[in-house]
Amino acid sequence: MQIEVHPDDDTVARKGAAVIVADLRAALAARGRFIIAVSGGHTPWYMLRILADEGVPWERVHVFQVDERVAPAGDPDRNLTHLHESLLDHASLPGDNVHAMPVQAADLARAAAQYAGTLRAVAGVPAVLDLVHLGLGPDGHTASLVPGDPALDVADADVTTSGPYQGRRRMTLTFPIINRSRRILWLVTGGEKAEALACLRDGDRSIPAARVRRDGALILADRAAAERLGQKMEA
Repeated sequence: MQIEVHPDDDTVARKGAAVIVADLRAALAARGRFIIAVSGGHTPWYMLRILADEGVPWERVHVFQVDERVAPAGDPDRNLTHLHESLLDHASLPGDNVHAMPVQAADLARAAAQYAGTLRAVAGVPAVLDLVHLGLGPDGHTASLVPGDPALDVADADVTTSGPYQGRRRMTLTFPIINRSRRILWLVTGGEKAEALACLRDGDRSIPAARVRRDGALILADRAAAERLGQKMEA
């Protein structure tokens, strides 16, 4: 696990976009396409807005969601709403390359299985994503893998649903597919994340995020989030 500490969330977002572009170009050279799964959050949305202006061949990029709240289309609680505002409304991604979680389905369990099937169709069997972007909650959750939820222990599916958390049920990628990805990119900003980030750095498995694979993982943190790490900022 590599940790970079930057002065502020703006710098973190810009660095994150640069990392994605570098991995994207490497994936295109090696395999002809780039498959990414993205999470929500204000700093990530800014990162994706920066990414949208990069001159990359978007027709060879597939975008999946790491997690999504069960809410109506266009609801501000939906990560997809902000994904459109930050990336999809600005980059020339073909519609067939954008894979939204089907959280409006009547049967959420069946919808999760269908999303896992889409992942296999695009990313192989088993599905391997080129890059998964993750965030970190103050309670140590990542994706919608939250403390105490049965989704934490799902080992035989790449996509599942969670119980209510902060007022909404969720659909989420599971640890198995997250841990198979070629790159795990964490964006962690804000002082309220400082304790959780220290636990993540230390591999403290009392928090869900510590179940994510450490090798091949890059954490981009701002100074506030990293206050308990005792680590110097990047130049």
